[in-house]
Amino acid sequence: MVLTAALRAFPSIFHGAALRLLIKTIILTLLLFAGLAAAFWFGFHALRLHFGWGGGSWGNWGEATATALLMVASGWLLFRATAMAVMGLFADDIIEAVERDDYPHVTARPVGWARSLRFACRSVARTVGWNLLALPAYILLLVTGVGTIGLFLALNAYLLGRDMADMVEPRHPTLPPLSRSSRWLMGLVSALLFLVPVANLLAPIFSAAMAVHMLLGRKTKTS
Repeated sequence: MVLTAALRAFPSIFHGAALRLLIKTIILTLLLFAGLAAAFWFGFHALRLHFGWGGGSWGNWGEATATALLMVASGWLLFRATAMAVMGLFADDIIEAVERDDYPHVTARPVGWARSLRFACRSVARTVGWNLLALPAYILLLVTGVGTIGLFLALNAYLLGRDMADMVEPRHPTLPPLSRSSRWLMGLVSALLFLVPVANLLAPIFSAAMAVHMLLGRKTKTS
């Protein structure tokens, strides 16, 4: 079922609604990270002036280096969470397009902007919180070579699966929710896609489309 949903979701990334959503997601995500970088730089600059650390070009170089290092760490921790949260604000665009094209007989209940905003905030808080809690384990498992990536995939497959289910299930309250195993498996597919450069930009859209097929494709199959 997961493989079928993933294959059916692939054409959705070329849909006009998906391309518009991709542009929105990229722009807003870049703006958020630009704001974060500016906040880091001003913070380091204020600390340097307050404590009198360095001076001249060396001080500026130190601020830039510290900001760059923090942005690398933030990108690893926050990119997926931020992209999914931003996409969640506009998820109805691609979800409605997939439902209209592939499941025209199904009636969906609009979830509204307020609910989308709550979803986005919960998604970010959940992803950042759990990954920060897992950070010591990530570091300890580095010596194994594969332990860190294994734990990362397992944890984020759970988190992504929950996010994906939260996008589509409230639109169809009369349908039974996806099982935990189905959520985790589609989350794993999404988590793997987020690890691939360039493809990770399309991962949120692909994930939303796959979640639609997981929920409604199951209904079509059993009806």
